[in-house]
Amino acid sequence: MIKQWLHTLFVAPTNNTLLQLFRYGFVGGVAFVVDYGSLYVLTEFLSVPYLWSAAIAFILGLVTNYLLSISWVFKKNATMQRWQEFLFFAIIGVIGLGFNELIMYVGTDMLHLHYMLSKLISTVIVFFWNFFARKYLLFNKRGD
Repeated sequence: MIKQWLHTLFVAPTNNTLLQLFRYGFVGGVAFVVDYGSLYVLTEFLSVPYLWSAAIAFILGLVTNYLLSISWVFKKNATMQRWQEFLFFAIIGVIGLGFNELIMYVGTDMLHLHYMLSKLISTVIVFFWNFFARKYLLFNKRGD
């Protein structure tokens, strides 16, 4: 029983939104480590201005998220070629990047929060934008 449950949770292909959200949380966690870690390294050790660091780190996280999402969370879109799928995934991500930059700017420059705290707030908001936009705009119509 537990083995079947774990298989369903982690391995079996699914279109169940709650299972996909759970998996996307794991994927998002890995992408977050890449994004957040890159932001910190670029800003603190390489002296890149935080908004530039945030953009570069976001793109690194986006690529990580895409690669893990297509292999584990969402099935390939049956109506698109892989490059088209990535293009739409990236467009949704660029909109998320816009949200990220806006939240980072407002949090850091206007509210005087530490840039890493602004990033945490941004991450939560952009996580949900990315998941639901990708699920319902990109991966909703698919062949099983």
